[in-house]
Amino acid sequence: MEDDAPVIYGLEFQARALTPQTAETDAIRFLVGTQSLKYDNQIHIIDFDDENNIINKNVLLHQLGEIWHISASPADKGVLATCYSKTSDSKVLTCAAVWRMPKELESGSHESPDDSSSTTQTLELLCHLDNTAHGNMACVAWEPMGDGKKIISLADNHILLWDLQESSSQAVLASSASLEGKGQLKFTAGRWSPHHNCTQVATANDTTLRGWDTRSMSQIYCIENAHGQLVRDLDFNPNKQYYLASCGDDCKVKFWDTRNVTDPVKTLEEHSHWVWNVRYNHSHDQLVLTGSSDSRVILSNMVSISSEPFGHLVDDDDLSDQEEHHQEEKKKEPLQDSVIATYEEHEDSVYAVDWSSADPWLFASLSYDGRLVINRVPRALKYHILL
Repeated sequence: MEDDAPVIYGLEFQARALTPQTAETDAIRFLVGTQSLKYDNQIHIIDFDDENNIINKNVLLHQLGEIWHISASPADKGVLATCYSKTSDSKVLTCAAVWRMPKELESGSHESPDDSSSTTQTLELLCHLDNTAHGNMACVAWEPMGDGKKIISLADNHILLWDLQESSSQAVLASSASLEGKGQLKFTAGRWSPHHNCTQVATANDTTLRGWDTRSMSQIYCIENAHGQLVRDLDFNPNKQYYLASCGDDCKVKFWDTRNVTDPVKTLEEHSHWVWNVRYNHSHDQLVLTGSSDSRVILSNMVSISSEPFGHLVDDDDLSDQEEHHQEEKKKEPLQDSVIATYEEHEDSVYAVDWSSADPWLFASLSYDGRLVINRVPRALKYHILL
């Protein structure tokens, strides 16, 4: 079998929520949340066997409603948070909760995709993030590299910082801030920066990007009209502390330096419909993944604004004469930003893309019809980056 061939898994329900199991750095594992109005919703734990190119899965029941967003704890393999819809007093509310999966599933097990005879297990509810006073939850973000005790949730125009206590069985609201102003002020997305000792969070609302300091819950920067239409998602460069990427309904992906927000550093215009997701590779930040409702996933090589704009630099002392000559040859070729590959295995809107937390060369994408596709970075590019 060709090494770069995609592996496809079909869920029986529609779905739009995807996350890698962040605390798992050995096995390739993704969590997918379904969106069914008729039946009990599920979380599928997808294990990818890299050697044999096959998917193993386990299914957990999520009985509270259709899942709009899912995120995994960075410290505990078994803990995750979901944002889900529920109906109360003939109104639809989006709520958030923290869950634990059964102990034996934390590290996966080997059930094949066609084995449907097994009994479905249920998630254990640890606590609700009480949003009765704050409105609909848009997303939940865990403190990166933390102990899994701090989370941020975005509810309508409120940004809420929670402390999880008593083994995550209780969520205490530590602090909060609100968007002020005219019009519909609703957060659409948020990410917690891995830099600055994890004290900064970026949020998107309407066409604006904002940075917040989690210690004082005050605004630190604001990029107004970052996109021509609604901003759908954002992500921080893992290696360059002031750089972040955003995407939105204007079909564009933009890269920003938060020290100078008048203009984007770079703009990508490869998609032909709304861009729902943008994700930096955790190890090689020139690799940027985007998913859109044009049904395509695009992998871009944004090398000019990466932490290695001149490629992988090697210390001259370590090189032999022959290698040195080869290095000089390489230096003469300036590295260009480019689209590496466009993946067209989906037939419906791609609502989520994400990199594996265990393998930096592997990523998953999810379209609304419940199709999950696992792909790899092309082998030639992988060796070009590494060698």
